[in-house]
Amino acid sequence: MATKLMAARICMNAGCRMAIASGRLSHPLRALERGGRCTWFLPDSERYPARKRWIAGALRATGTLTVDEGAVAALRSGSSLLPAGVIAVDGQFMAGATVLVRNREGRGVARGLIAYSSHETARIMGRHTSEIAAVLGYSGRGELIHRDNLVLVW
Repeated sequence: MATKLMAARICMNAGCRMAIASGRLSHPLRALERGGRCTWFLPDSERYPARKRWIAGALRATGTLTVDEGAVAALRSGSSLLPAGVIAVDGQFMAGATVLVRNREGRGVARGLIAYSSHETARIMGRHTSEIAAVLGYSGRGELIHRDNLVLVW
């Protein structure tokens, strides 16, 4: 069922409708045409741009960031993900990879394209943006995931 719900989310973000119906019927699509029982998933009135749909559904996440409550609130309000809000880094990934952002309870919050590798992210997590150059030895981006490269998943 979790896979069906993930598929429904991808469809809705793409602006499509989706139905989950019983596969036990001999002709489930015909049953739907006649008003058979099903669960409909309808798209939001506001579709994601193509790039955001690509990030949300087409790319496989190669790592996970766990963030604190303040970071979750900031992401929900449309902000970028800063290192200060990250409390754990899991997986091996390069800069530009897709990562899943989770809250402390492990629930997915967002997906995005990260500006740093897993090694670099682990070194700067929990730190203020002004400390990045001193920790890494070079001036990088101020955010781990810019809001233009981030999609909320709940």
